[in-house]
Amino acid sequence: MIRKAKIDDLKTIVLFNKLMAYETEGLKLDEEILTGGVKAALSDSSKANYWVYEIDGVVVGQAMVTKEWSDWKNGEIWWIQSVYVDKNYRNRKIFTSIYQHLKDLVSLHKNIVGLRLYVEKDNINAQNTYKNLGLEETYYKLYEWIK
Repeated sequence: MIRKAKIDDLKTIVLFNKLMAYETEGLKLDEEILTGGVKAALSDSSKANYWVYEIDGVVVGQAMVTKEWSDWKNGEIWWIQSVYVDKNYRNRKIFTSIYQHLKDLVSLHKNIVGLRLYVEKDNINAQNTYKNLGLEETYYKLYEWIK
């Protein structure tokens, strides 16, 4: 079952985000900062929305969605972030189901024009998954400055 995450999911989402950062980039995230960030998103949907996949009452996968306004498209683009599926549940189409759910939601709203995501450049498995779902690699490169 796919549902919008709630505050009761905080510990699981924090754990999944820590695991995802370490598995994909070798990063060890500060748990206090991460917990604050996830809690802020779960408490304020204008910041982000988490969607979780649940089996028998256990969350086994997640994706976070943030919104970007596109003046070029005159609509919102939903960014898919913080994707994680528990290792014991991989290769069971968990993310495929979450993605399809988000795509269906986008299709229902005229003001939402599409989905985007970014992927760590060496995460070939994830890239192949996204390509198999019909997502297309863009010509953009991502740059950032973070305080």
